[in-house]
Amino acid sequence: MLYFVKNLQTADGLISNLYKNVTIEDMTKKITFIMEQQGYKILDQGIGNLIMEKGSRIQRLLLGAFIKYYKFSVTMTPTQENDLTVNIFQQSSGMSGGLIGMKQVKTELARLNFVFANI
Repeated sequence: MLYFVKNLQTADGLISNLYKNVTIEDMTKKITFIMEQQGYKILDQGIGNLIMEKGSRIQRLLLGAFIKYYKFSVTMTPTQENDLTVNIFQQSSGMSGGLIGMKQVKTELARLNFVFANI
């Protein structure tokens, strides 16, 4: 079942989506499952809050853009209409990979926008 209603905002480093007919607990489980399938590790998981990481920060610092490293946080808040707003924040800028690394992070955020639109 597709819960996605619409994209509320897409800014530099932020995606905000609106979902219907889903609880915070169910959305947390669904996001965790989908992101772990894509190679992300869930570093911190609370109800409605996730911090996800893919790759190695140390290797990224040492080898630059040759190593991919992404870190995002997800927050979920219910609305007054019993909908759910999900915000995805970029936690790593990609600066340690130079301009190429910054482009990689922006591309990954755009890809995540598509992934979260299909939930």
